[in-house]
Amino acid sequence: MLTEPPDIHIIGNLPFSVSTPLIIKWLENVSKKDGPFIYGRTQMTLTFQKEVAERLIANPGGKQRSRLSIMAQHLCTVKNCFVIPGEAFVPKPEVDVAVVHFTPLVQPKIQQPFELVEKVVRSVFQFRRKYCFRGLETLFPQDGRLKRTEQLMMTANVDPTLRPFQLSMSQFRNLCDTYRKMCDEDPSLFAYSYREELKQNKKMRNLLKNQPEQTEKENQL
Repeated sequence: MLTEPPDIHIIGNLPFSVSTPLIIKWLENVSKKDGPFIYGRTQMTLTFQKEVAERLIANPGGKQRSRLSIMAQHLCTVKNCFVIPGEAFVPKPEVDVAVVHFTPLVQPKIQQPFELVEKVVRSVFQFRRKYCFRGLETLFPQDGRLKRTEQLMMTANVDPTLRPFQLSMSQFRNLCDTYRKMCDEDPSLFAYSYREELKQNKKMRNLLKNQPEQTEKENQL
């Protein structure tokens, strides 16, 4: 198995509006070893808004620690090379630009499917200022939510009172591994969507709210 990066290098000055979804897509390619990463550990050197670059390289406990930090660092070695001041560009942007280098790891730090890792990480950071327990709750349906969240955190050995930005990579790995086992035991679990459940609950409340009005109109007839 070849472990050295191939003689291919992705270099890009990315528009700010597409930089985040584009790097997430490329990280998915890294995970699945497809697209430009079918040839191996293809390196990338890309520009980002300085604040986005800070999120990409942020360490546990840092204010900029985010979903991007975990998704990038569990798959790549990420290095902030240097900052280009905004006045170096024409027209001048209102923010500074950072050049970031990515080298895919030989093995991911979290060895689970990309979609599963992203779902867990996204859920954790959904309520950034609250305890991580609050975000992890959204992985589970309302029926049995508390019990399953407690089971996840206990098995993964993660303190439920930690904030999302305080979690280490090994703690995210434990959460993803434990969630994977829970999904294997209940195959319907991974398809569950917290947002979809909220939509359905709201729709049901609106229906119940309108029912008395309809009944009153029918009685008047």
